[in-house]
Amino acid sequence: MAGPPLMGLLFPSRKRAATVTGPVIPPRGGGHGVDPASINDDKALRHSAVWACRRLRANLISTLPVDVFRRVDGYQVQLPKPPVLVEPGGKRWRWIPWVHASQWELDGSGNAIGLITEVNALGLPSRIDLYPSSACSVRKPKGSTEYKYRIDGKEYDADKVWHEVQYPVAGLPVGLSPIAHAAWSISEGLSMQQFALDWFGGAGVPKARLKHTQRKIDPKEAGIMKDRHNAAIRNGDLFVHGVDWEYDFMQAEAAGNEFIDGRRINVPDIARYFDCPVDLIEAAVSAPGSLRYETTVTRNLQFLIMALGPAIIRREDAWSAGLLPRPRYVKLNADALLRMDPQTQARVIDMRIKNRTLTVTRARELYNEKPLTPGEIAEFETLFGPPRSQPAMPPPQTPARGAEPVNPLSAVPYDNSAAWAATYGEGPL
Repeated sequence: MAGPPLMGLLFPSRKRAATVTGPVIPPRGGGHGVDPASINDDKALRHSAVWACRRLRANLISTLPVDVFRRVDGYQVQLPKPPVLVEPGGKRWRWIPWVHASQWELDGSGNAIGLITEVNALGLPSRIDLYPSSACSVRKPKGSTEYKYRIDGKEYDADKVWHEVQYPVAGLPVGLSPIAHAAWSISEGLSMQQFALDWFGGAGVPKARLKHTQRKIDPKEAGIMKDRHNAAIRNGDLFVHGVDWEYDFMQAEAAGNEFIDGRRINVPDIARYFDCPVDLIEAAVSAPGSLRYETTVTRNLQFLIMALGPAIIRREDAWSAGLLPRPRYVKLNADALLRMDPQTQARVIDMRIKNRTLTVTRARELYNEKPLTPGEIAEFETLFGPPRSQPAMPPPQTPARGAEPVNPLSAVPYDNSAAWAATYGEGPL
């Protein structure tokens, strides 16, 4: 099945495929740049911003700890993980590389597809062999309500295929491809890279020229000079013309500045398509009003909430519905992304112990240390004395008979003794 080179998840009709895989990108004529219509997954990864965004997202999501829970009497109870959450692709594809590979596909084509090759006693997948999106296609047979998948040249029913969608579209079984929609920006960046190679390698323009400055030349001689100029461009050689010579560097400095400015603008544009903050891929941020963060935890929290969190929730929902029996569910421990520096962590733990929301034993467990032994407790008491307890609250005092109670709202004494009797149960004064 043929189609645009942007992605392999296609419908039978090419016209239909264009609406699913991305915008219709007409070929660009002329010039020496990269044609947007030629952008595919492999070529897009030659742009460092594309690689960095996909690498960051796949690395983080694949290394978050995964756990299984169910609720019992309103409380979340942790359960053992089934084999599919340990070795989802067999012994050679354990959890971390499997999640990394599937997230890489989700961030590239918007889809992660695999074959369900083994099921457990409940009929749920116990092994899923992933395939690149370029080797997969989806179609709906005429008169049928079920979709068919073609993977590596062979057709499968939908119940034999594992399919996760990153950017769903109403009415379509496949998600939007960030690479397809970012094709113009990616081609722009790659074109600038090609320009740099041509410029500094001397293959795209003359390195310099020698120009005659004393007289004008006739059209015949101008044609000869034009042919020589074109030959110099092809060979990256020195362009020589005229009799009295003037050496010109062809405005190399201005062209270099424009190239640097274009590269600086192009990287944030690509980062937006992949939902990845530009500062986290070590690119310069010079826009006015750029956010500044006091701590790494604050920065990571903003990244988790605004960018990575929705992708994590979508994956948790897909794994809970497709890999576990109800009412069990999967949770990725995003707290691992918010690891605090040792000093901040120590302050937080100390505050929780003082506020009695965390015990000393649990705090030591966070540092992989065993509970305090009786000997260690005695040593602490020798060094610092016995633990202090808060003084007991004094019993409420009854005002002496004859004292006037005070209105707490106005600080004006009451006019009669009825308030005293109502408050203290005694007779009128």
